[in-house]
Amino acid sequence: MAAVEASVSPRIVIIGCGIAGISAAQRLFSHGYRDLTVVEATARPGGRIKTTEFGKGLVEIGANWIHGPSKENPVFQLACHYGLLDAEAMSEENQAIETKGHPPYPPVSYSSSGKIISFDECLPVRQLYESILAKAGEQRFRTGNGPAASVGEFVKTEAAEEMKKWRNVDKERTKLNHAVLNTLLKVECCICGAHSMDHVGLASFGEYESLPGLDCTFPRGYHSLIKSMMKPLPKDIFSFGKAVHCIHWQGSFQGNRSSGRIFPVLVEFQNGGKLQADHVIVTVPLGYLKHHYRTFFHPPLPSAKVESIQKIGFGTNNKIFLEFEKPFWEPDCYYIELIWEDESPFADVKLDLQKDWFRKLIGFTVLQPPEKFGHVLCGWIAGYESEYMENLSDDEVLNVITQLLRRFTGNHPCSSPKKVLRTKWHNDPYTKGSYSCPGVGCTGDNIDVLAEPLPAVDQVVHMPLQVLFAGEATHRTFYSTTHGALLSGWREADRIIHFYTAEKLNSKL
Repeated sequence: MAAVEASVSPRIVIIGCGIAGISAAQRLFSHGYRDLTVVEATARPGGRIKTTEFGKGLVEIGANWIHGPSKENPVFQLACHYGLLDAEAMSEENQAIETKGHPPYPPVSYSSSGKIISFDECLPVRQLYESILAKAGEQRFRTGNGPAASVGEFVKTEAAEEMKKWRNVDKERTKLNHAVLNTLLKVECCICGAHSMDHVGLASFGEYESLPGLDCTFPRGYHSLIKSMMKPLPKDIFSFGKAVHCIHWQGSFQGNRSSGRIFPVLVEFQNGGKLQADHVIVTVPLGYLKHHYRTFFHPPLPSAKVESIQKIGFGTNNKIFLEFEKPFWEPDCYYIELIWEDESPFADVKLDLQKDWFRKLIGFTVLQPPEKFGHVLCGWIAGYESEYMENLSDDEVLNVITQLLRRFTGNHPCSSPKKVLRTKWHNDPYTKGSYSCPGVGCTGDNIDVLAEPLPAVDQVVHMPLQVLFAGEATHRTFYSTTHGALLSGWREADRIIHFYTAEKLNSKL
């Protein structure tokens, strides 16, 4: 094993200018590394953090909240450091609230028959669901030989057994209980970014770690964090519109003739350009890797890493923003829930995307306050239905949602939106979805394998750590989050820093 000569700064290329790539660049630059290049396929920084204007204010196309804004959350700490949050978000009271990643406010529940269902009517099913979900999180040490392979199967089996014990429940009440449970499973699909909870593995579901704190937003948009993180870094290290075609590693590539340096990695761009490197940190989304891992690396990835890419789930969770002239909801409403009374998680229903895609819409968060946002709702829809929706026109979506809201609100006169804005993460060629989740058969070890560098330090090669991996999907306990992505960028930067620190010490012995 040979280190780069002490007199020569290692050349490090970071692929992807999302929060993982920026955090890696930030860490390396602060430790004196100057031969840095961050290449981004698109024309903007931020990756899956993207803020835009809608209604009276700003809305988030990508990451929406700081999940668990507390002292344990590095995104929250950075946001506080940069002065990006309001006093309420930074309060001790806010940091102490436990939500476990679920909406903290009681919903206003509308039924498909145009009625409002009281919170108390739904409460027994909600409490049962929460207890079963907590139990599902305790199954993390099972590897598929337990009672169920998926979270969905586990929840439905447990719920069916418990509901059998309920007394004095007539046919209509049973039907409503099943409908509420089905809605809660659809909400979980949005949280997990999965088509169905039957696709989310039970064995590693409990690996995810929720942090305390009431989820909060950035008053000036999530992109204000990206701008603040990039500000201390030299502008010339960033290169946009540079899509990578292939990463060639385990090689011997000639640098410019004046330097005479030989590099183990060559980054080949789609436009034909090339860039040699000592180390490459890959931060592209797992969705992109799933589609391109066969051609993105040469030589090909080891079989264990390919297996991890295949087993870790990566789905789509889209938003549908709607602007209204006047609200049909009350001023203190924060979340509107849609309950289809004819749906049950125990029924085997064939999927008809064209006919029923809108049934997957779980409801709407209300952007508060209206003085800042206008009268705006944000709808949430996950899975194949979400991907189907992306290919419809704005007018088609607006018409369907208008009819849907009229049905659920009992034809309320203010239930017709005037404007729509949708996210389309599955059709984005450089993401191919929203975020990761543990698939059936996936364990936390698969996430760790995805995060392992190539080659490892303990392997006898010319240069270790040629290709490193970061991004939310590489964090075992904080996958799917911005703080998981941030920490993964720091982790890989630290891996390089520690390597050269150790080599420097060894050279003096």
